[in-house]
Amino acid sequence: MKDLILASQSPRRKELLSLYTTDFTVCVSDFDEDAVAADTPARLVEQLARGKCLAVAKEHPGAVVLGCDTVVDVNGEVFGKPHSPDDARRMLRALSGATHYVHTGVCVSDGTRTESFVDTCKVTFFPLSEEEIERYAATEEPYDKAGAYAIQGRAAVWLDAIEGDYYTIMGLPVSRTVRLLEQF
Repeated sequence: MKDLILASQSPRRKELLSLYTTDFTVCVSDFDEDAVAADTPARLVEQLARGKCLAVAKEHPGAVVLGCDTVVDVNGEVFGKPHSPDDARRMLRALSGATHYVHTGVCVSDGTRTESFVDTCKVTFFPLSEEEIERYAATEEPYDKAGAYAIQGRAAVWLDAIEGDYYTIMGLPVSRTVRLLEQF
């Protein structure tokens, strides 16, 4: 394979990509995510992944670039990373005892060819007490995660059910991503 670049600063994506190969570099894009709009959360996340991927691919001709983005979808409302403890609490209250979707967009480009997909996982949480929400919002964990939670962290105790790829929730659907990378 050509040089592989992960266009993400996420430590979770780096860890998950390392299940496939450790022979890659990380290059964070300067793509303006605020300039992207879409009619559904799934389309939004795909456009964000493509934008990040193509911004880095433009700077590194000949390399294979992997760009990703993840959002939590609560009845069509996008929950990205919380901006404050109040925002984190708002998101966690909305997720409490409810079902939501996690969409992860993945894009791979070698500068000539670009392919992308969105993987979606359905997630249901048990009801959360105000005490649990307050305790979690007081940690650092929710603030760099879409939807204000890390399924691989303390939020694991809230998980009632999932339908789909667990790794999609973490931000990189490993098996589908590897299959796409192998086409490059």
